[in-house]
Amino acid sequence: MSVVDVAAARLASVWDDNISGLNVGVLLTDERGQVLATNDVAAELMQLAKADLLTGSRPADWHLRDDTGASMPDWAELAGQVLRAGSPLSIPMVIARNGQPLSRIWADYHAVQVRGRSRVLILLQPVHTDVPHSRGLLDPLTGLPGRVLLLDRLEQSLVRARCRGTLSTLVLIDVHQLAEFNVEQGFDRGDELLTTLAGRLREGLSDEHTVARYGGDEFAVIAEHPSGTGEAIAEQAREVAGWPMRVGRRRVRPGLRVSWVTTDGHAPVHSVLARAEQQLQHRV
Repeated sequence: MSVVDVAAARLASVWDDNISGLNVGVLLTDERGQVLATNDVAAELMQLAKADLLTGSRPADWHLRDDTGASMPDWAELAGQVLRAGSPLSIPMVIARNGQPLSRIWADYHAVQVRGRSRVLILLQPVHTDVPHSRGLLDPLTGLPGRVLLLDRLEQSLVRARCRGTLSTLVLIDVHQLAEFNVEQGFDRGDELLTTLAGRLREGLSDEHTVARYGGDEFAVIAEHPSGTGEAIAEQAREVAGWPMRVGRRRVRPGLRVSWVTTDGHAPVHSVLARAEQQLQHRV
């Protein structure tokens, strides 16, 4: 064995020792989602044998789902998505056996280069607390998913639409003239208006929909459906949010502008958002 081979073997041993000593799960995959390297923590978190991770085999009763209970896209789809975008992707996962959830994991996907080849590094951490709160992914005022978590949910929805041949609709709801309301009534009353709207949207729409706070005066809804334009979902959101309410001592009927975009999942996230925002600007 040459000096170079010995040095490489020692380096590999040091690398293996360091990876095995980490307290987070580590997965390195290629562009097809094939696991090239991993550690024992990742196998434990995934409720799989390390050999199963490396070979791609899974027990028949083992399932990987997102935090809504829907099946996750396959790893090849996620790996390709991360490599195409060139930006990190964070996804909450639920590991289930025989239909029963065993553990919740937070997975961070990163596009990396290894010896000139595109790879995906996945870091896995157990969820001991409410991850969205602990990572600041929930809007502190309304308790709804914030912008970062919304983008992640929209990306997942688009992936599922592509894989399943279904549709994904994004609805944007703008609270018209909120700034003027804040000036006239005070920011406390404005916050009260927003929290009331958030509660109505969360309770009045299907549990399968994602309701999020997209911006200071905007909410968003993500819905998946087999057919249609999404107009019915947008109108339902408008109706639910548009009911008169009491804010302080005043009876208020919020002015709303609503737009929606329906896609088969092949449009990228930024295009869907840009189109919905553009349409919103033309609403009266």
